[in-house]
Amino acid sequence: MVEIGAEAAPAGVAARCTIVVPCYNEADRLEPRKFAEFLAAERDISFLFVNDGSRDNTLQVLESLRRECSPSVEVLNKPVNAGKGEAVRDGMLRAIEVGKSDFVGFWDADLATPLEAIPQLLRELVQKPQLQMVLGSRIRLLGRQIYRKAGRHYLGRIFATVASVMLRLPIYDTQCGAKIFRVTPSLSQMLNEPFVSRWVFDVELIARFIVLNGHNTAFLHDSIYEFPLYKWEDVAGSKVQPADFLRAFIDMVKIREKYLR
Repeated sequence: MVEIGAEAAPAGVAARCTIVVPCYNEADRLEPRKFAEFLAAERDISFLFVNDGSRDNTLQVLESLRRECSPSVEVLNKPVNAGKGEAVRDGMLRAIEVGKSDFVGFWDADLATPLEAIPQLLRELVQKPQLQMVLGSRIRLLGRQIYRKAGRHYLGRIFATVASVMLRLPIYDTQCGAKIFRVTPSLSQMLNEPFVSRWVFDVELIARFIVLNGHNTAFLHDSIYEFPLYKWEDVAGSKVQPADFLRAFIDMVKIREKYLR
C-alpha cells in the first residue's frame, strides 16, 4: 500500500486531508483526469479509493490512477461487495491508521459535488477549531448551481425532515455524499463498529456522535456545520432507486432503536 500524504497545502487551506471515495462498478463513470488535475493543484489533499467488490474494470481504472498520481492516491481493494457505508468506514479507518492526515472525509465517485468544494469545506474546519465535521448541503439559493431531479428532491426533503426530527438537530441535508471530519480519538471510536444501516450510514455516523457526546445539544450545535454547496448536479447512472428510500426509512428505525430511544 502506498502511504497517504503530500507536501504542500492547498491555496488558503493549511491542512492535510484524505478523502475516501467508495467505488462500486464505476469504471464507466469515473473521471480519472479530473482527479489527477485536482491533485496537481491541491498537493496536501490525498484520495483513498475503495473498490467495493466491483464486477467491471473499476479496479484497473483505479490502479492506473494510483500509478499516475502516487503518492497522493491509494487504492483499497475489497473483493466482496459490502455496501457503500462499510466501504467508507474501512477507508476512513485506513486513512486514520496511516496517520498522515489532520482531516478525513468521503466523496461520491460520480463527482456530483465537484472536487473544488473540498478546500471550501476544509477551510471551515481549519478556521473554526470547534468544528468536528462539515457536511456538504444541497440548498438551492441564488448564486448556487444546485440541480436535482424533482422526484428525488422531494423524497429527499421528506427523508431529511424525518432524520432531523429523529436526531433532534436542524440538519437540512444528511445524505449529500460530501463530508469531512476532524481526525480525533472520538472519530476513531465512531468508526469502530460496522454500521447497522446499509443505506443511511451518514445518519448513523451523526447518531453515534450524538451518543458519544452525551446528547449535549449546545456542543452538537457548535461541532457540526452544514456548508451550502456552490454546485451540485445529478449525474446519469445513479444507483439510487425509488425503492431505496423505503429501505432507508427501515434503516432509520434500526438507528433509532440502537442509538436514540
